[in-house]
Amino acid sequence: MITAQESITAKLCSFARAYHSTMGQEKIFDDYLAYDIIGREEYARLDGLLREAFSALPTKPRYGFENVWLFEALDRCFTPVTLPRLAFAEEALENFAKAHGRVQYVICGAGMDTFAYRNANPAITVFELDLPKTQAYKQERLKELAWKSAGKIHFVPVDFAKDELEERLMAAGFSMKTPTFFSLLGVAYYLSYPVLSHFLGEIGALATAGDQFVFDFPDETTFSKRAPERVRELAAITESLGEPMQPGCTLDEIWRALHEAGFAVSEHEPPSGVQQRFFGHGTGQRQAFENIHFILAEKQPMN
Repeated sequence: MITAQESITAKLCSFARAYHSTMGQEKIFDDYLAYDIIGREEYARLDGLLREAFSALPTKPRYGFENVWLFEALDRCFTPVTLPRLAFAEEALENFAKAHGRVQYVICGAGMDTFAYRNANPAITVFELDLPKTQAYKQERLKELAWKSAGKIHFVPVDFAKDELEERLMAAGFSMKTPTFFSLLGVAYYLSYPVLSHFLGEIGALATAGDQFVFDFPDETTFSKRAPERVRELAAITESLGEPMQPGCTLDEIWRALHEAGFAVSEHEPPSGVQQRFFGHGTGQRQAFENIHFILAEKQPMN
């Protein structure tokens, strides 16, 4: 089952988005609220955690260029993961909302996601699902910031290791009669195939024909001997922070789990597709990760 712990990596991904928004050039995705939602004190703490994690790797900063080194490390290991998946997901969500009008957006493992406060479409009702501790911190930040959302937003504290997803969502006002877009971003990395397959089944039970589901996942090359250095670096960093990655899934496993949950793949961006779509032919630090895929799937009518 999914472990019940505060997700440090979720906050680190927000840190990377905040850095990219405030200091990055040639923006792939501008999460202009990322820094504010984290807060200055937490941002500083995460900065320290990242410096410590990166300093344990073989690559060391050049003396006097520690800040530049950290930014280079972020663009090598974090922003190429966090930025394009959000761009991919929110583009698909925008198209879904245009096609259906009033919709629900269920963000599984929402972390410090800021969509509800960047969203200008009042026809989108947001359900944020996450661990109680992570969600409590976020809600405290939102109270301090006094942000308002254009559409309705429901916070659904969920211990994925214990709670039934359907039960918690229904109690929060979720309706299976309303077209729904689901997302699971940055979470599949830490789930074994059986757990991920079970989770997809839970989403399938909530979805009706035409609903869509977007997620990203690492493939089975993640821990291979031929895996690129930065793939191994990212796995080492998350493990050092207490959130070890799982070996990853094959495409056949993902297709099978989706089929069993009643979904068909509408769009699949393999690493080469992510590179072409979001990074072009650049040769800088930010390159699509060699083991990460994006999936957009649609619930099929029952036979």
